[in-house]
Amino acid sequence: MTQMTAAAATQSVFQRPARRGLAKDLLSFSVVALCVMVWTSPSWAQAGLDYEFYRENIEPIFLRGHGENGLVPGACVMCHSWQVGTPFKLQPLQHDAGGEPYWTESRSRHNFEVVSRLVAPGYPTASRLLLKPLATEAGGLPYHVGGKFWESQDDPEWQLLAAWVESATAIQQAARAPAPTVDFEFFRSCVQRVFLNPREGAVPCASCHAAGTRGFAPPIPEGRSYWNEEESRKNFGVVMRFVTPGYPMQSLFLQNPLHPDGGGTPMHGGGIRWETQNDPEWQELAAWVRGDNRGSTCPAPLQF
Repeated sequence: MTQMTAAAATQSVFQRPARRGLAKDLLSFSVVALCVMVWTSPSWAQAGLDYEFYRENIEPIFLRGHGENGLVPGACVMCHSWQVGTPFKLQPLQHDAGGEPYWTESRSRHNFEVVSRLVAPGYPTASRLLLKPLATEAGGLPYHVGGKFWESQDDPEWQLLAAWVESATAIQQAARAPAPTVDFEFFRSCVQRVFLNPREGAVPCASCHAAGTRGFAPPIPEGRSYWNEEESRKNFGVVMRFVTPGYPMQSLFLQNPLHPDGGGTPMHGGGIRWETQNDPEWQELAAWVRGDNRGSTCPAPLQF
């Protein structure tokens, strides 16, 4: 599909322009809270998104090559197959008589369900599908194994996706369930202890997460053995960039150190901390992300 065709299709099907200029707000807690809509129930998400437009215009994007600036250059489908542990799992392709790849109707509908869960209907700049491959300086998330192939929100391909996402009606947006509250006190008293207690064979969290956009475990000032409240609140703000409240398996904070066979992401520089989701420590952190674990009393797996 050419850029001109994409623009024309967007103009004809969608009436509102995509929202822009929210890059500076993406790292704020308010937008992180908004991101919980990314993983609302699939039936609600699908009800607000146009499947036919998705199949004709959005799904072909996943088959296109996207430059050489990623660790795995090429089409989305090269990494995001049904075999991997990431949330974005596309169904196997078939090939027509001429050798061209395509998805059957049933597989496209399955893909649509998966992709619907990666967007916040009505909010392109709170949708993971649009943020992972978007340049960080343009408002994208800090890391994407496949690289950053949209330099700005003005990219025609990004605009096409944004228009599709923004087409969801206000009624469906209003029907969404409120996000659970992820408790700061539990983070301060219990979660942060994980950062100071590496497991055998794994790199301490502070080795990679001491500074920058992922710096949720900065050095503790000399003379103390733990972070104070002000420092803990800063750490909490950083961690919340990698947490989708209510959804442990859509939170990179819990996915990255999890073994891929257990549903984790394929790559984590600090190694594997949890082999499966049945790990007691993982379970308690997941309960915290769901809003269940609260207060300063730490369960046994988080007592060090």
